[in-house]
Amino acid sequence: MAVETIARFAEPLILIAALLLGVVAGITLEKMRAAMARRVWRERNGRHQERSRPQAAINSPPLAPTAETLAPKKPDAADQLRIVMAADFSMQPILNRSEARVFKELDRMVLDRNPGWQVMAQVSLGEILRCKDPAAYGCINSKRIDLLLVDENCHPRHAVEYQGGGHHQGAAAARDAVKKEALRRAGIPYHEVVAGRTTPSELRRLVETLVDVPIAEIPDTAPAD
Repeated sequence: MAVETIARFAEPLILIAALLLGVVAGITLEKMRAAMARRVWRERNGRHQERSRPQAAINSPPLAPTAETLAPKKPDAADQLRIVMAADFSMQPILNRSEARVFKELDRMVLDRNPGWQVMAQVSLGEILRCKDPAAYGCINSKRIDLLLVDENCHPRHAVEYQGGGHHQGAAAARDAVKKEALRRAGIPYHEVVAGRTTPSELRRLVETLVDVPIAEIPDTAPAD
């Protein structure tokens, strides 16, 4: 009787245990199946990405830093002052001997022709030309004109370049072409004085052609009444 009673109570427990084991086994199998599916997906997706990348990109080493990425910080006023204080400066003439001789002759002739006009030496194009294009302005900003004739209102009227013996060495001709075109577009005539070829009389005739005579000094040629 006791054995039958124990057996009758044990049967439900065994059934419950079997059900629990089945649930645990099912959950374990589902996790294993999901993990295997994720691993297969990652392997397949990785191979697809590898095939889509160019071979050169796969084998190429990392790009070296460029000048842009390593561009030094532009020194501010305090940095510039510190750099200048640590350097030595000396004076130098703005014109050599032959250029200075032409400057003196040209200046004297211009003043004789019109005292309101002036001759300026080594004038930066960036000071007398304007341009809305930053790239174009950068091409001429640091270039200079040997001699510049300005009128009584300080307006630039004529540019004069002195061509010495070694002027056309290297890229000088190309630089002159850039200056000529920029001046032409601004409406400023460009003239050349060539060493050993332009005589004083020719220089005077050039001045007489370029420089306006003051209105008060123009003789009245109208016939008298």
